[in-house]
Amino acid sequence: MIPSLRGRLERLAERFEEVTGLLADRDVQADQGRFRDLGREYAQLEPLVRAYHELRCLEADREGARQMLADPEMAELARDAVADAQAGIAALEPEIERLLVPPDPNDARNVYLEIRAGTGGAEAALFAGDLLRMYLRYAEVRGWQAEVVSASPGEHGGYKEVVVQIAGRGVYARLKFEAGTHRVQRVPETEAQGRIHTSACTVAVLPEAEAVDAIAINPAELRIDTYRSSGAGGQHVNKTESAIRVTHLPSGIVVECQDERSQHKNRARALALLQARLLAIAQEQQASEQATSRRLQVGSGDRSERIRTYNFPQNRLTDHRINLTLYQLDEVMEGALDPVIEPLAKEHQAEQLAALAAAGT
Repeated sequence: MIPSLRGRLERLAERFEEVTGLLADRDVQADQGRFRDLGREYAQLEPLVRAYHELRCLEADREGARQMLADPEMAELARDAVADAQAGIAALEPEIERLLVPPDPNDARNVYLEIRAGTGGAEAALFAGDLLRMYLRYAEVRGWQAEVVSASPGEHGGYKEVVVQIAGRGVYARLKFEAGTHRVQRVPETEAQGRIHTSACTVAVLPEAEAVDAIAINPAELRIDTYRSSGAGGQHVNKTESAIRVTHLPSGIVVECQDERSQHKNRARALALLQARLLAIAQEQQASEQATSRRLQVGSGDRSERIRTYNFPQNRLTDHRINLTLYQLDEVMEGALDPVIEPLAKEHQAEQLAALAAAGT
């Protein structure tokens, strides 16, 4: 392990001891806010410091065993002890590096996943429908709950735009790497001459806002319209204006939600989605100021702006951010996204770790 990271571990271990002492202080315990914040810090530091102490014990065992190598009678036993300690260190260091990376505060949140058809007309809309199905299958595999909030169907199938709320453990941590332009290369069903067309869709992944950092919305800055729901639902759909359209006047953002029956529920969901979008805008502005990588940002939907290409004739998926190529596109489209997401998550962790090492903090 490089010295800068070890130095950071030493400082975090010292901070952990300080936090432990503060939590036992009666004055701190009387201050519920401070006690709660220190408790969260303790919970975050504890697994890292425990792993670091284990690493130091293994290093001490290895050093003691090496000193025993000089004794002919103990040499064989010492070599085994050195090998065992080294194996333990090799297994523990990657875990410590993972714990060193500061957690994304949004990782545990639910998300609004927005898919929009870009370049490609009807074929782009069909691909948007395929992407939605892929993400719904992935959510099912992960045990998440998914519900379509709003949808604008394409003229020949698929969607011009569709928004789905996905809730569960670690949703944003996995899906945040999906934000960007997705390009598809395949022969459309309407192509009589069998030519391959290239189309694109954009995907946005918005973490659901929490009360502690929610964007304040002035009711006077909202225009709320009701209209009749579309789709299945029988006579109720035709007679009741239960769908909600909310326009945020300062930003011009418009959100819609229809549940066919409950206007109150639609209103609450629409306001929650609006809040998530406003929060995403604020976070994007902050990220831009900090020169954060554009890797996770959504492009214009043009074919040239892509994070990933889905080539159906070759059953090939290519993620251009990490030069990953898989010849199992059929499986990915059925929801097997982990082979794509895992390398992205590891690369993201490696970049963060390299930044910590470079900063020496």
